[in-house]
Amino acid sequence: MSIKVETNLGVISIEEEVIAKVAGYAAMDCYGIVGMAAKNMKDGIFQLLKFESLTKGIKVYTNEQENTINLDFHIIVEYGTNISTIADNVINTVRFNIEDCFGIKAECINVFVEGVRVD
Repeated sequence: MSIKVETNLGVISIEEEVIAKVAGYAAMDCYGIVGMAAKNMKDGIFQLLKFESLTKGIKVYTNEQENTINLDFHIIVEYGTNISTIADNVINTVRFNIEDCFGIKAECINVFVEGVRVD
């Protein structure tokens, strides 16, 4: 699926993968996030994703009628950090970047903490 933005010059179609990539890079800039998480279907265990495949930890839901998106983040945080502060920071940073970059409203951003990494 994609979301369409109409301008006076024409229609811009933005794929969900592009939105997920921009949102992932914005989230990785937040303090306390180690990376995105993906569930191993065979074992049911979450694993840390490498930087080039971080979009697998993000799910984008588009609402074409209202021209809005919803995002689900599955993240792994650093041990000893305040999880609620990290989640608030991710939500605010991603919302700002999505709305600034694409001009579409991020209606709902859900953050699921799947693990804690100890260095």
